[in-house]
Amino acid sequence: MITNEQVIRAWHNGKAAKAGSLSTDGSDLYSYNLLIGKHSGGMIFEHTAQGGSFYSQTTSKHVNLAIRLSDFANIVIPG
Repeated sequence: MITNEQVIRAWHNGKAAKAGSLSTDGSDLYSYNLLIGKHSGGMIFEHTAQGGSFYSQTTSKHVNLAIRLSDFANIVIPG
């Protein structure tokens, strides 16, 4: 069984992966059907309460995991 961490690492390496509600096609990273990251440009969209665009607690966990595990520095506040 693949973990959320493995999905984030696959996304970071441009590979497709899926674990529950977190998925990537290698280019875009999704929590449920919400785009939370783009490999192109190294962007992570901060869909969290802190970022002002809260979607769900699970999505917040996915976003924070992506921020923690990747070296993508372009954190985008949606809006």
